[in-house]
Amino acid sequence: MTDAMATTEARNPATTQLDELTTLEVLRVMNDEDRRVADAVAEVLPTIAAVVDAAAERIATGGRLIYVGAGTSGRLGVLDAAECPPTFSTPPGQVVGLLAGGEGAMFTAVEGAEDSVQLGADDLAAIGVTERDLVVGIAASGRTPYVIGALDHARAVGAATVAFSCNRGATISGHAEVAIEVDNGPEVVTGSTRLKAGTSQKMVLNMISTATMVRLGKVYGNLMVDVSPTNEKLRDRAVRIVRSATGCDEAQARAALAEAGDHAKTAIVMILCGVDADGARDRLSSSHGFVRAAVGPR
Repeated sequence: MTDAMATTEARNPATTQLDELTTLEVLRVMNDEDRRVADAVAEVLPTIAAVVDAAAERIATGGRLIYVGAGTSGRLGVLDAAECPPTFSTPPGQVVGLLAGGEGAMFTAVEGAEDSVQLGADDLAAIGVTERDLVVGIAASGRTPYVIGALDHARAVGAATVAFSCNRGATISGHAEVAIEVDNGPEVVTGSTRLKAGTSQKMVLNMISTATMVRLGKVYGNLMVDVSPTNEKLRDRAVRIVRSATGCDEAQARAALAEAGDHAKTAIVMILCGVDADGARDRLSSSHGFVRAAVGPR
């Protein structure tokens, strides 16, 4: 793929006079272009679903979901991974984000890091990627050497591999078993893939992680019952979750959470089944952590 063929590098005919527009007109054209993103993502939902099912299977058997990328693409992977522990109580290292250039590249560009195939391979090797893991290589352009190196290393050790780009016929697609290619059309500012491409990447990564956690029993209805209440806001949320799931009052929810070690999922089973914390944990263990199965038909 050359720059001339890459949608992410093409000029957008709707914004060729962007510098002549009023502020409100600039915002309107950006908003109009952003509306196209959800439709572009919708076209690849069956492929995303296959990735989710593979990720859930890998994690359920002790593997990891690993995002690998450079620049905005890599930062969005790190962001999605970082949100999994507080939202779903995933253990450290179960969902991982690797960024070309390391942690410092979250805030300052590390020149040349994304151009190294070897660095991508080395970063995956450093976390001991194995055949149990699923690796998602993220590159808006679809040709980032760092991502190619990571995907090639992952395939060499037998890990499941996914290439996620924002160009049709992306180079990285040939380096993975599954390819997600979201065609958002040209950017408002030519080549600025932190715009529509970045928006679509966040949408897709949110889908992958959230739907995977649903498949793993981390959600009851639409409630995040495995939330980790590590601050006052999340402790209050845990109370609301227990109340919403059971219909109990605040005092009963707080009492159950206290007995359950602040674990909303356990507190819900306690209340709905009329058992103590140990009994609720036994039920959850037997149901592989799924609240609906633990409480039975309601």
